[in-house]
Amino acid sequence: MNGVEALADGFGRISGVVHAVLDGISDEALTFRADPDANTVAWLVWHLARSQDAQVAHLVAGDAGAGAADAAGAWQAEGFGERFALPFGPGETGYGHTSAKVAAVRAPAGLLGEYYDAVAARTTAYVAGLADADLDRVIDTSWTPPVTVGVRLVSILADGLQHAGQAAFVRGVAQRVR
Repeated sequence: MNGVEALADGFGRISGVVHAVLDGISDEALTFRADPDANTVAWLVWHLARSQDAQVAHLVAGDAGAGAADAAGAWQAEGFGERFALPFGPGETGYGHTSAKVAAVRAPAGLLGEYYDAVAARTTAYVAGLADADLDRVIDTSWTPPVTVGVRLVSILADGLQHAGQAAFVRGVAQRVR
């Protein structure tokens, strides 16, 4: 297995966890909060998908040049922003969200899963188009050491797995206390 294949496998694992979390979940469990400021399953799944979408779109734009059709990500290009109708800007990914913004993310499991699947399809297509040598390409020199495509993808993967695991935990807690 090469590096690109390992990344593809890792991103597939996020999908498995997301779908296990969303399968048969009630609306009540989607919005359950372990305490008044805790993240919900709906917010966690939306945030992991939205963050992955924005970061992969940025990678696509860098590879395809400014104005590439896919650079908008699924959120804008496939109309998910309108379908979710969230009360904040289209560029928000959830980073730094207040408790009130976390609570505002209310969406049915089907829509959350559909959005994640659209993001996963874009990620899979991007990763499939890479060669191992592409992973060493520097994309951000503002860090020491500079960030490469491979490092960025591992970061996106790690964040996605972490949030998917958190969503699974919150679902489990919600089921135990309800």
